[in-house]
Amino acid sequence: MPPALEPLAALSLLLLLAVALLLFAPLLGLAVPVWVLAVLLALRLVVQVLRARRDTRLRRPASWLLDAALIVLLLLTLRQGGAA
Repeated sequence: MPPALEPLAALSLLLLLAVALLLFAPLLGLAVPVWVLAVLLALRLVVQVLRARRDTRLRRPASWLLDAALIVLLLLTLRQGGAA
């Protein structure tokens, strides 16, 4: 029997699944606000940091930096779109 998935790992996977589905939504003609993607990525980043506090093998600063860069880019896009 495989080991049970810890709750924070399951939450991280669910957030990632939600982001993936929302990225495909425009292909179906559905408009997704950019801030929703930024919030979901920020929540996932928080979950990753919390998981890393419990298990040092999960410390991946490069991954955290990439997530933070994506969040900043999404927020900049939101800011530029609102100024127009």
